[in-house]
Amino acid sequence: MTDLSPHLRQATPVVAERGEGVYLYGTDGRRYLDFTAGIGVTSTGHCHPRVVAAAQEQVAKLIHGQYTTVLHEPIGRLTEKLGEVLPEGLDSLFFVNSGSEAVEAAVRLARQATKRPNIVVCHGGFHGRTVAAASMTTSNTKVRTGFGPLMGGVVITPFPNAFHYGWDQETATRFALREFDHLLQTVSAPEDTAAIIVEPVLGEGGYVPATEGFLQGLRERADRHGILLIIDEIQTGVGRTGRYWGHDHFGARPDILITAKGLASGFPLSGIAASEELMSKARPGSQGGTYGGNAVACAAAIATLEVVEEEKLVANAQAMGDRLRAGLEQVAERNPGIGDVRGLGLMLASEFTTADGEPDPETAARVHRAAVDEGLLLLTCGPWNNVVRMIPALVVDEAQIDEALRAWAAAVRAGTS
Repeated sequence: MTDLSPHLRQATPVVAERGEGVYLYGTDGRRYLDFTAGIGVTSTGHCHPRVVAAAQEQVAKLIHGQYTTVLHEPIGRLTEKLGEVLPEGLDSLFFVNSGSEAVEAAVRLARQATKRPNIVVCHGGFHGRTVAAASMTTSNTKVRTGFGPLMGGVVITPFPNAFHYGWDQETATRFALREFDHLLQTVSAPEDTAAIIVEPVLGEGGYVPATEGFLQGLRERADRHGILLIIDEIQTGVGRTGRYWGHDHFGARPDILITAKGLASGFPLSGIAASEELMSKARPGSQGGTYGGNAVACAAAIATLEVVEEEKLVANAQAMGDRLRAGLEQVAERNPGIGDVRGLGLMLASEFTTADGEPDPETAARVHRAAVDEGLLLLTCGPWNNVVRMIPALVVDEAQIDEALRAWAAAVRAGTS
């Protein structure tokens, strides 16, 4: 008998039969409120009618038009549509399939454009599982262990994780920038440093937002030293944080932006955006791929961006995120085992800690399992897996937020009693 790899461990016991909006329907006959969104992928909800129709129409016309062999209409339309929402000056796009591929494409471009070898990453960042992406991932050792030797030229700088350090945000920001400056003096000289890559909110690292001072400080140093600033918007982009791009909260302009996950509502599509001047510095033949920019995925992405715009889902993410956060904070006030509630928009998390402030993954796991019993699907993250995160589709409404909060409160009671 053939089966899936035993290491593909499911976060929940649910076998999904179908999905609609923010709900999944299991083969067990139950309806589940899905606050995982496929790890932030189904941004317009499961099977949004506009996305379904766009994909169905495209499947009947052209499924695969390999885009270094022939061009197809959806990729042109998507390029134009993204141009309406990308940061000013990022007017050149390269599409691939996954977040890891896009990260590797960004690193390749940065090294070729600057002719410098080193990439600075932030402690706690997650950028993927392929060789280069795993080499830059420090959210947890599970992606790196037993996989060496990893790609060289990667150096690590602190992220302003105030809760982890036990400081206020201003102190954590000063520390992180001071250590970055120290790194440039002791580990990777500016003339050896091609880029720094950073998530606006640490994803797998625990849903820790950056700070305005940190990202703007990186931008200033990048400009001063000729270093490229790569902002990884794989999980934070397309409205997830209550702004179109996560970095919009902090006023720091990227040289290269990476997008994936919520871009196509569940179809595999990712990409990098840069200025045409920068993108032209890639070596001929260094960008390509058999399935990148797939016609059906591009059609789904166009529909996704239209839905995000027309249904005002960015504003909804902010409003519903405020409502969700307020409810999570109320639950935390009644449960001292929740040490922190944090995040931006509809990218929120609760961190479980022991009485002496240490990570408490056992309680987080119990609460996570109890949430399934309450009909609420969640995920954990963080270095110790003691952070329970909520990332519902951007179409979530007030009644569904309140339904989730009732289930969460019950799960916390069950998991901490």
